[in-house]
Amino acid sequence: MSTMNIILPDSLKEHVDEQVGSGGYVTSSEYVRELIRKDHDRKRLRAMIVEGATSGLAGPADADYFESLRARVRTSRK
Repeated sequence: MSTMNIILPDSLKEHVDEQVGSGGYVTSSEYVRELIRKDHDRKRLRAMIVEGATSGLAGPADADYFESLRARVRTSRK
């Protein structure tokens, strides 16, 4: 694991300390790591949304479509 030092304005340092003090996080490092993970996940989700939006139209979502999804789920559980 690597170490990174950051400089925060007093108001942000106080916010981090409040989050740690409230019992949600054990250390300030844990809090910052969680923020970075959430940012990473948000960017991945945004990329997936953009990919889906630009992929073109799919077929109709009718009864046959949903039945094929159910069949895929049943197959993947085995």
